[in-house]
Order: sequence, then C-alpha cells, then structure tokens
Amino acid sequence: MKHLLTLFLCFSLIVSVTAQQTQKPVLHGKNWMAITGKPLAATAGAMTFQKGGNAVDAACAMLAATCTMWDVLSWGGETQALIYNPKTKKVIAINAMGVAPTGATAQFFKGKGYNFPPEYGPLAATTPGTPGGLLHMLANYGTLTLEQVLAPAMEMAAGYPIEAQTANSFEREKERLKQWPYSKKVFLTHPGEKREAPEAGEIFVQKDLLATLTKLVEAEKAARKKGKNRKEAIMAAYDRFYTGDIAKEFVRGCQEQGGLITMQDLAKWKPLEEEPLTTNYRGIDVYKLQQWTQGPVLLQALNVLENFDLKAMGYNSAKYIHTLYQTMNLTFADRDFYYGDNYFAPQEPMKGLLSKEYAKQRASLIQFDKNNPSLGPGDPYPFEGNGAKNPYLQLLKERGYELDTTKRNFAPTHDIRNGSSMVDYQQRLWLGTTTMEAADKEGWVVSITPSGGWNPACIAGNTGVGMSQRMQSFVLDAELNPFNVVEPGKRPRVTLTPSMALKDGKPFLSFAVQGGDTQDQNLLQFFLNVADFGMNVQQAAEAANFNTNQLWLSLGGTKIDDRKPKPGQILLHDSTPEPVREQLKKMGYILSFDDRTSGPINAIYFDWKHGSFWGGSSNHGEDYGIGW
Repeated sequence: MKHLLTLFLCFSLIVSVTAQQTQKPVLHGKNWMAITGKPLAATAGAMTFQKGGNAVDAACAMLAATCTMWDVLSWGGETQALIYNPKTKKVIAINAMGVAPTGATAQFFKGKGYNFPPEYGPLAATTPGTPGGLLHMLANYGTLTLEQVLAPAMEMAAGYPIEAQTANSFEREKERLKQWPYSKKVFLTHPGEKREAPEAGEIFVQKDLLATLTKLVEAEKAARKKGKNRKEAIMAAYDRFYTGDIAKEFVRGCQEQGGLITMQDLAKWKPLEEEPLTTNYRGIDVYKLQQWTQGPVLLQALNVLENFDLKAMGYNSAKYIHTLYQTMNLTFADRDFYYGDNYFAPQEPMKGLLSKEYAKQRASLIQFDKNNPSLGPGDPYPFEGNGAKNPYLQLLKERGYELDTTKRNFAPTHDIRNGSSMVDYQQRLWLGTTTMEAADKEGWVVSITPSGGWNPACIAGNTGVGMSQRMQSFVLDAELNPFNVVEPGKRPRVTLTPSMALKDGKPFLSFAVQGGDTQDQNLLQFFLNVADFGMNVQQAAEAANFNTNQLWLSLGGTKIDDRKPKPGQILLHDSTPEPVREQLKKMGYILSFDDRTSGPINAIYFDWKHGSFWGGSSNHGEDYGIGW
C-alpha cells in the first residue's frame, strides 16, 4: 500500500508540473523565432528576419544589438555558438573565445601579488573574440550583408533610450569607471552631477562605437566595389578590426591603460570551427562545445543520470534533488581539475570523461542517505584506452586528495569548506551574461552564449569597445588545474555554454542560460524537465531549479578561499515543500532559499508534428522573444 501511494504521489506530481501555468506565455512561430536577453535586441532579430535573413543573420543582429546595449557584455568580449546546418544536417561549434595576450604568464600575475588574474581592468582582458565570431558566422552561414545585419546596432549606437537596469549599473560602478578615461567618457554622461550616469529612458549615444561599426561597414562596401564577393567583403571588415586602424586604436588604448594586448596578438587570433562534443541520453543526442568551456559537464551528468529512474523519484522530490546534486558534484569536480584549452598541452582526457562506463563508475559513488562532502575528481584515464595512465596522481595528492582505489575517486584529506561568505559566493556563482536563440523554416538553428566586456568595462581607446574580463577564469597554479594555467595564446576554461539537442536526426531543442557556474546546473534541470517530465519550453524555463555550491568558482574572488567549494550548501526555491526541506536537512544539506534559483533560460522546441516552433523566454529579467 505504501509503495502504491508513493507511485500515486509521483504520478500526481508529474501531471501537475506538465499542467502548470506560466507567468509568460509560450511563444509560437511557423516561419522563424528570435529570443534574447533584451526586448530591443529581440526586435533587431525580428527586423533581420523580415529583411529576408536566415537564423544566422538574425542571431548575428541580436548579438550586435546586445553588445551595443551593454547587456552584461560588449563588443570586446567573447562568443560561443552552436549552429545546426540543414544542408549538411550537422551541428557546428564556433569557438570565438579570445586568448591570453603576450606577457600574460602565471609568473607575471604572481609578481603583482595576484592569486588569480584580476577581475577588472585592462589586465583582465583576453583578445576580443565577438567581432571575429560574428563576422565568421555571418560570412560563412548567413545570407545578408554586414551593413544589413549591423543596421539595428548602428542605429542604437547613434542613440537609444537606455533601460534602468543598465543605467543604474553605470551609476553603481561609477567610481571604478572613473579610473579609465575612455569608460568615463562613454558611461558617465553627466559628469559632476549627483547622478553621473544616464537616467532610465535617456537617449544614450555612443559616438566612438558608432564610428567603429561604420568603419566595418565601409570596409565591406570598399571590398564589394573592388569586385569581392559577399564573404570576402565581410572578411575585409574582419581584417580592418584585427589588423587595421581599429586594431591600432584598440591596442593603443589598451596599453595606455596598462593592458598587455599587442597588434601581433590580434593578428594571430582566429575564430575556430570545431566538432562539438556529444552524448546520447535516452534517445536524444545532446551537443555542447568542447572542454575549453564547462559544456561537457552537462554531457557527463546525463551519462551518470541515465543510470537512474528519475521519473520514479518524482519531480523535485528530496531523492530527485539529492541525486542531481550528487551527480553535479561528481561532474563539476572533474570539470574543475580536467578541463582546459584543447589546443595546448597537456591533452584533456575527454574520451574517458565522456565514457558511459566511467559514468557508471561515478554513479556508484552516490550515497542515497546523505550528502557526500568528500566527492572529488575521478580517474578517467583507464577509460581513455591504450593503457593510459593518470599523470596527475601526485598533483591530486598535493592538492589534498587521495585516490580511493576501490572506486577510483579522489577524496579530500583535509577540510576544503572554508572560504568566502555565502552571499559573496552566490553572487559570483551567478555572474551572468546573455543568450540568443534563433531558428527559421529553412532549418537553420543557432544557440549563442556570448559574454565579456561587462560593466564595469574598461573601454580600449576611442573604439567604444569594452575589453573582456575573462582572464580571471585561468588559474596560476597547476595544483588547482594543470589544464587551465594561464599562458600567452591560450583560452581560459569558461563557463559559457550554449546547448543543442537532436532527436531522430532532426533539431529537438536549442537552449542556453546566463549565470556563471550555474549555467550547466540550470540547463541540466531544464533539459530533464522537457525530456523526462514532459514540460513545454516555457514551463521548463520557469520551473523551480536548485543550485549546488559544492564546486570551485570560475569567476570573481581574489583569494583562493573565495573560490573554494562549499560542500552541502544548496540553494532551493522558496516554493520547496516543507517535507522536502526536512528530508534534505536530515541528509546533511545546508539550505538557503530564494524566489530566483536560475538565470534566465531561453529555448526553442521543434514541433515536427505540427511544423512549428515553441519558444520559451525566461520570466526572470528582461529576456524576450518574438516569433512569426
């Protein structure tokens, strides 16, 4: 009888979550869908579709607009994208992450007293990747001219009514912005007044940025007059940004303020096309970017969770939350030690990390009666093949871990739980950016999670371009992660992680979220909401998530202790029922609560039965979508 009652309660819960009301309506479209972090930027995507552009054109227009609006990123940041090409029926990965500049070594930063590269200012900057990524995607997979795609962003740079969220962030950070003369000139439009930043609704003008975007369009036009084709003309704009007069002013302004980026750094950098990493979860092929992002952690988590009957546990039951929490602890421990730039030695053991057999071994470590604060990195090398041996056993020991030879898990030999306050930790855990999702009736699908150059941004000279702050995601000691130690030309291991899923060889779901280290935590739960619990994309985007703090932070904090894991700490939604709270407490969890437990999730679901798109746009923040 007790067993039957449990099954009834689980069934009732599944029925209730699939019938739940949402604060925002699901979006429907037949021809196209455009979703991103700001209403004006979504409008830019819609305008581009109406010009006859495809999903790549629209995604590039939204990217340009969000950068121009300083939606927690700018033109000097980085872009990470997945594109489904209906002509080849393949998913393409775009790596437009900037690299560490000349002179950016661990010794350099240690000599300045840093434990990590700085969070702010010119020394936090990697080379800009977003312009190159946008131009590469547009040239190779778009259909419109650069002038057509940049038109909304250029109109905005000439002056748009700024929203309160961004304007107030300028005011909050004005003391830091005053350290950098070019930032002060752009952001503090009322110098000497009580409020120096723009007011909400004020027409915010960016003359320098408009001049830079105009130069890109001029380069395209000049190339076309010389008989160049569409792609060659767009790449002429690329050359002007990375080797021409824009590059010279960017480098001059960067170095004037103490930065390291050189003309050679810009000229050598190139966006890359890559094969995405993938796994199959219950018949669905899920794609992520490679291990220079945290993306594969979601694939690892799905491999682990495939070993459990999640539906039988009941949606967001104590057992379900516990199982996901333990799974994320296992996979994030691997992320924290084994992920890094795959173009630099040593080579990350990704075959082993993504092995289904390795996932079964990791799944066997989960204890269902309590939280395990001792979960550490595993040993994926035996699953690499060819007799591979882990070269970092001694390093793990020095870090405070010993190998449990019975389960091949590294358990800490000393307390790693000290560190910064919960509030500070949570804010750094959540550090956000924006996302964009686009799809069209021809079959093109784009998922982007760009970032970098967020406020407070240090602008490079008279370009109007804010520099990236992504250097802070490097480490300075191999003891923390031998694959992610800073060196010139190397990409930091970033949190940015767009997602795509195919079913029966056709697009099933395109999804992304902002939120630092929580991105793949929230995307995992979103995906399971759709794949296992039958929610539509809007229900899944609004559903209550939870966050684990049992991981190393990738952003913020100047001390080692600021970034250390906090085992057992969990952020739950305010709506979590009391019985679930009590069960989790008995398992050893330290609970905290909020009405916001996820960054804004944006997604598109492909309804092949009806030949339409379903769009989900988060009810947190200003994220917005338009479909037709």
